[in-house]
Amino acid sequence: MKAVTANRALPVTDPQVDVVLPCLNEAEALPWVLARIPPGWRALVVDNGSTDGSAELARGLGATVVREARRGFGAACHAGLTAATADFVCFCDCDASLDPSLLVPFVREVRDGEADLVLGRRRPQSRSAWPVHARAGNLALARMMRRRTGLRLHDLGPLRAARREPLLALGLTDRRSGYPLQMVVRAADAGWRVAEHDVPYLPRTGASKVTGTWRGTWQAVRDMRRVLAEPPAPIMAATASQGGTAQ
Repeated sequence: MKAVTANRALPVTDPQVDVVLPCLNEAEALPWVLARIPPGWRALVVDNGSTDGSAELARGLGATVVREARRGFGAACHAGLTAATADFVCFCDCDASLDPSLLVPFVREVRDGEADLVLGRRRPQSRSAWPVHARAGNLALARMMRRRTGLRLHDLGPLRAARREPLLALGLTDRRSGYPLQMVVRAADAGWRVAEHDVPYLPRTGASKVTGTWRGTWQAVRDMRRVLAEPPAPIMAATASQGGTAQ
């Protein structure tokens, strides 16, 4: 398990932020992840049917636990988004492969009006952090996404930040592995400014639920190809620029 460290260097005056953490049997990783949530931000751990005590552990560590019975990465993410109440919402995997403290500059970029959606481009810190088959699938999808949206992005990583109300207005419908891609595609269709920044990608704690096998990777690619084939969806009235200014 990764060592638990405190966030002493992080500011406590940032705007209201909820961090959505989709969770399926991540008890081993939760202490490290929750210790990295910036001070003053709220951790929303979305329990997607864990059997290892993840929900109880998260609650004991001070997180707000949301239960989502329908299995699927998108189902968990969207349950967290609909449960959020803060002006800004972030997403981060709950397997200790990504450090949620890295979201601080992402939120500031959105808050300051420099971008509407900020994504983390994963940079593996070791060979074991990102299996070859998963990296190849991500590369192929990134290329297809560029053709579909015109956005010069390199990754579909889960570390991201945006304003809550505009995210809800995108009307996201995918409840499986296509959810992160659908968010980017619909944001592009709505004219959002999307930024991407490098973030270190660490070996995950525990077994992967999606990209740990060729079959899981193929299923994820299939879900995302389905999203790319969707026609542009009508976007609700809210736009990224309409979010309230953080105090």
